[in-house]
Amino acid sequence: MGSPVRLTSAELYERALELLPGGVNSPVRAMRAIGRDPIFVARGEGAELIDVEGNGYVDWVMSWGPLIAGHAHPDVVAAVTAAAAAGTSFGAPTEAEVQLAAEVVERVPSAEMVRMVSSGTEATMSALRLARAATGRDRIAKFAGAYHGHVDGLLADAGSGLATQGIPASPGVTAAQAADTAVLRWGTVPEERELAAIVCEPYPANMGLVPPPDGFLEALRAHADETGALLVFDEVISGFRVAPGGAQEREGVTPDLSILGKVIGGGLPAAAYAGRRDLMERVAPAGDVYQAGTLSGNPLATAAGLATLGLLDAGAYERLEALTALLADGLERVVADTGASACVSRVPGLVTLFFAPAPPTDYEAARACDLEAHAAFCRAMLDAGIYLPPSQFEAWFPSLAHTEAHVERTLAAAREALAAL
Repeated sequence: MGSPVRLTSAELYERALELLPGGVNSPVRAMRAIGRDPIFVARGEGAELIDVEGNGYVDWVMSWGPLIAGHAHPDVVAAVTAAAAAGTSFGAPTEAEVQLAAEVVERVPSAEMVRMVSSGTEATMSALRLARAATGRDRIAKFAGAYHGHVDGLLADAGSGLATQGIPASPGVTAAQAADTAVLRWGTVPEERELAAIVCEPYPANMGLVPPPDGFLEALRAHADETGALLVFDEVISGFRVAPGGAQEREGVTPDLSILGKVIGGGLPAAAYAGRRDLMERVAPAGDVYQAGTLSGNPLATAAGLATLGLLDAGAYERLEALTALLADGLERVVADTGASACVSRVPGLVTLFFAPAPPTDYEAARACDLEAHAAFCRAMLDAGIYLPPSQFEAWFPSLAHTEAHVERTLAAAREALAAL
């Protein structure tokens, strides 16, 4: 028998366009922002991806953050394999759910109780429902440029000004849903005093990485305390990545509720919302705020999450911080040496190369970056075997699987790409 015919990325994309909207199952994967068609992946190994044609890439996307231990880490694979052999789903409680919740409570300052769900969007939706029930209020404040999943009420655009009435950012989102969302410029404390919740990424990474101004998270905490609103941190990206307890641990600001995802599932679909006991005991069946999910706390996902968190000891965070610094410092040297109009933003485990003369401080500044230069840079890096987020408004994700050699290879490619620009 002959070997099966392998399709190329181009052939797979042509077929996918007939079957999937835009040929993908999540928009950024289409790579339209950088003016090319997507690469179809065959497998991942450590810090590298191999496409269907056998080409290898140093991967700085890492499945958009969950793979902090790298692709196919043997501990994670073994845990998932053992879990699958016992059954893939039960729709009943398991010991692993309790163990994973205990890990979250031990690490995350705001977490006294946890509810597992299957996606960050689901966690956000559920946390905000809980906030509205707890406060008896409807309005939510969010920040322009922040992405909290595709929850209808949070798919709101800011328009102009410091704070605006939300307007629908997508067809299918009603004006009434968007109207319950106030959209503020990042770094601006709300003026409204009847909010149900203020939701933010403490380290925004969906307009590129734009860390908070000094004292800003503390000011949000004070405003929430003064007005009775709940402070909700979306730590889907930063949770377990920038520190064991996420950005709230690093910044010393404790929210009322936390939204968790990505690393908590170790590469499988899992997320959670967590918070104070008095709030979380409002969730059914303990309380009257309904939320349910057939696959919540799925045994494969909890196994992957537990295995991943088990790898994240103090030494792991030291290595991740050192690797991040090596990459970010190197990019800054390359920018200086080539004279490129670019800059670097970083916190441990997250990096963004902005095509702007200075790091943006809000979404408007991020939108002013040279998107054409970023697209050309990404295309050149792909040609050199470096896989980057195909959007200026995303972060790079260093992992424990990356090595100094991966960084050196990336910096050499970046030097050539920036010099060509």
